[in-house]
Amino acid sequence: MADDAHAEEGGLAFHPMDQFIVKPLFGDGQVGAFTITNVTFWMALTILCIAALLVLGTRGRALVPTRIQSIAELAYGFIYKMVEDVTGKDGLKYFPYIMTLFMFIVFSNFLGLLPLAFTTTSHIAVTAVMAMAVFLAVTILGFVKNGAGFLGVFWISSAPLVLRPVLAIIEVISYFVRPVSHSIRLAGNMMAGHAVIKVFATFAGILWIAPVSILAITAIYALEVLVAFIQAYVFAILTCVYLKDALHPHH
Repeated sequence: MADDAHAEEGGLAFHPMDQFIVKPLFGDGQVGAFTITNVTFWMALTILCIAALLVLGTRGRALVPTRIQSIAELAYGFIYKMVEDVTGKDGLKYFPYIMTLFMFIVFSNFLGLLPLAFTTTSHIAVTAVMAMAVFLAVTILGFVKNGAGFLGVFWISSAPLVLRPVLAIIEVISYFVRPVSHSIRLAGNMMAGHAVIKVFATFAGILWIAPVSILAITAIYALEVLVAFIQAYVFAILTCVYLKDALHPHH
């Protein structure tokens, strides 16, 4: 109440976290299990953009590639080489899954930088589902491929024998923390950057600090463009590292 009264008297009141509120796309009712929300819209738009890039980019492949074909081929080659370098030849059969993760995250991040957009990867509910899917997939794959030998990922054979039990406990804990860190890292970085931009954007309305605020927004926005790609890359390469553990637990 005090903040509202202060705002009415000409004070400054802003809520940088309001941009992350999940709202119904149509109307102002409650958000239910089957409600079409702003998250639904931007996730659907992300999928359409990915499909458009990859379908249009590969539909009329030419010796001299068009711009969209070059982008599609660059994305494909970049992720393919990353999977091959980290997991080896055995991991290439799982390339489509990692490519899908990377493309979804990078497009979600970049679309979230558009004015009035909603950044779906800023929500832990979205990133946690992807992180848990990776965790369950590599764990199941590890046991399917190696049986009980997959437990060797927790046993540091190169360490002194007296330290191995302690290190094994640490490895087990760190293993089960993976989906938490995997999801929070992405959501936290995306949320923090957008919140800071919103704060500086609010100050841009004050005449005497507007130039400084605009310069800050420009610098942070440029940084967010870089972060949008880096976070997608980090999520994908960590998935490759976890996949390598599942395929080669004793390495």
